[in-house]
Amino acid sequence: MTKRSEAKYKIDRRMGQNIWGRPKSPVNRREYGPGQHGQRRKGKLSDFGVQLRAKQKLKGYYANISERQFHGVYVEAGRMKGDTGENLIGLLERRLDSVVFRAKFVATMFAARQFINHGHVKVNGRKVNVSSYKLKVGDLVEVKESSKQLTHVLEANQLPERDVPDYLEVDHGKMTAKFVRIPALADVPFAVQMEPHLIVEFYSR
Repeated sequence: MTKRSEAKYKIDRRMGQNIWGRPKSPVNRREYGPGQHGQRRKGKLSDFGVQLRAKQKLKGYYANISERQFHGVYVEAGRMKGDTGENLIGLLERRLDSVVFRAKFVATMFAARQFINHGHVKVNGRKVNVSSYKLKVGDLVEVKESSKQLTHVLEANQLPERDVPDYLEVDHGKMTAKFVRIPALADVPFAVQMEPHLIVEFYSR
C-alpha cells in the first residue's frame, strides 16, 4: 500500500480550499477546518504563516510527499538556471505520478502513486514502480497491457472534472502519454492558485 500520512480530504479542509477541484471534496459543503475547533475565527496569518501554508498546499497537492523529498526537489530547483519557483513546478510535473494523474489514467494523485507502486506502469517499454521517477522530454508512459481494462482506469478516463494539459500527448485508446515539454506554472491546470514564490521565500529565510 502507498504511504498515506493523512486523508486527502483532510488536506482540503485544513487549507479551506478544494485543491484538486474534486466534486466530493468536503470543502464544497463546509469551508471550515477539521476537528472540534475548526469553526473558530482565525486570526490574520503572519508572513511566515502565509509562506508555510503555500508550501503545505503544494506539497499536499502532490499526494502529500514527505518534507525531505519536497525540500530535495526545491534544492534541485535552486541549482537550475532561471526562476526557482518555476523550476520547482517543472520538476514536480516531471514526476511519474504527476504524469499518470494528468493523463487521466487514475482519478487522484494518491491513486497514481499506488498504481505505479503496484507495477501497472511502463516508461519507454520498461516497468517502473517508483512514483518519484523523473521523466525527460520525449519519454513515453504507458499502462501495462494487463492493467488497461481495470475498472478504476476506465472510469478515470471519463472524469469530466479535468482536462489533459497540452504538455502531454495522450492516447486513451492505447493508454499512452508522451511527455512533450516541461511546463511553466501557467501551463499547469491547478484547481486553485499555487504560489511557488512564497515557498522560495519560506526556504530562503
